Amino acid sequence: MPIIKSAIERVRTSEKAQARNASQMSEMRTAVKKFDKAKVAGAENLDDLYKAAISAIDRAHSKGLIKANKAARDKSRLTARYNK
Repeated sequence: MPIIKSAIERVRTSEKAQARNASQMSEMRTAVKKFDKAKVAGAENLDDLYKAAISAIDRAHSKGLIKANKAARDKSRLTARYNK
């Protein structure tokens, strides 16, 4: 455990950021998985789930959680599954 005040504050800040980032990454992964399950099941609300998954990927990229190439790759694969 750090002794210096700024280091203590930094630990607290980084813990909050880590929790927030983990939550947002989980939200993105969940949206993609929901879309995949609905696609396999042949659900009717596929359009909404597709848009939600693309939006979640874009949001994760804009917040710096994933890099541009990963976002593009994930969206491309998602679109390919959507059109198949």
